[in-house]
Amino acid sequence: MGKIKETLITGFALFAMFFGAGNLILPPNLGLLAGMDWALIAFGFIISAVIIPILGIFAHSRIQGTIYDFGKPVSPFFSYSYCIIIYLIAITLPAPRTASVTHEMAIAPFCEIPSWITSCVYFGLVLFFVLRRSSVLDSVGKFLTPIILLVVIGIVSLSFFSETELMMASAVSSPLTLGILEGYQTFDAIGAVVVGGVVIISLNLKGKGNYKAKKKLIRNSGIIAGVGLLSVYTGMIWTGAHYSQEFPSDISRTALLAGISTATLGTLGTIALSLLVAIACFTTAIGIITGTSDFVKGLTGDSQIAYSITAIISCVLGVLVGQFDVHYIITIAVPALALVYPVTIILILLNVAPKKSATRDVFRAVITITLLFSVPDMLHAIGYTKITKPILTVIPLGIHGLGWILPAILTFVVKSVFKK
Repeated sequence: MGKIKETLITGFALFAMFFGAGNLILPPNLGLLAGMDWALIAFGFIISAVIIPILGIFAHSRIQGTIYDFGKPVSPFFSYSYCIIIYLIAITLPAPRTASVTHEMAIAPFCEIPSWITSCVYFGLVLFFVLRRSSVLDSVGKFLTPIILLVVIGIVSLSFFSETELMMASAVSSPLTLGILEGYQTFDAIGAVVVGGVVIISLNLKGKGNYKAKKKLIRNSGIIAGVGLLSVYTGMIWTGAHYSQEFPSDISRTALLAGISTATLGTLGTIALSLLVAIACFTTAIGIITGTSDFVKGLTGDSQIAYSITAIISCVLGVLVGQFDVHYIITIAVPALALVYPVTIILILLNVAPKKSATRDVFRAVITITLLFSVPDMLHAIGYTKITKPILTVIPLGIHGLGWILPAILTFVVKSVFKK
């Protein structure tokens, strides 16, 4: 029973650290836009926001190191550069976004206080948990995750039994592609390489078992988290599609989620949603800032002072960036994700691939090609469309923002299968 309990707590903690702001506000909006094509858009979303992230946890179970070990086969310089970029993105975009969403959906409906006060209190509490490093997994897994699951299950279940108009026809030309790209905005693949490291260090601090025991624990915990994410995402996308006749297609993501909660839970909907948003965002912020602080601590010879200073700086950044509204933070994240997310996906896939296929040469070649073909997507997202449009038109899947996929696959096949 002890091992089962430990696996459940770790799995719940993983789920909670994945499940944050984007995971709440993105799926219903996708369902609203997809209408009758909700299953197709859900499939695309699940690929990039469930399957890839959980493979990232599987990779961590094999490596049992840090995010640095994901990129080390390419080169130490690349890996350190990748780590720095990932952690900078994590503490300047998804972490502050959790505070912004919390203010818009959990605080503003009840009282008119400035967003900076919300952010200060919010990140003050985050800092309290992060500094209590040894109890992070237990605090998140035992107490916070069950509340998240209960509220989400309530919203989806009541939606299933509610009477609404028939689903609208899809307003999206390529639902599968949109689902994949919107999955980027959850930051779940990046979250996998960050919070997976948090789990490894937490288990090491507890002295939990040998390599094989920890590998089994981490993989099983990843499966639990994956099942949770799969169920919640599918349910929330279906719920958005279920209410596609009830809300205008241009409604904001936060307003849609609030409207659905009120429609399903009635007068208690606003309170229940506020609780869900606050806890879901809070657990994600804890995971991100703990992972960043762990990384800096490792660079400085396990300095606890460096850990604490990094946590404080990350929380201060969270307060500052958290003053922007959710839509703005999502918008500015697009160019960065267009470059970093494909690289992260490839690193995850290579680290779960058989070692005889994913050699050092394969790592270097595939990552180089992925970076090269991701640059046009990044420039296109920034606004250099006159330059990038002719290029993306020629590249297979380029017009869908996925021009890196086929070149990466082809490079992997050539370098691994025909290496001899």
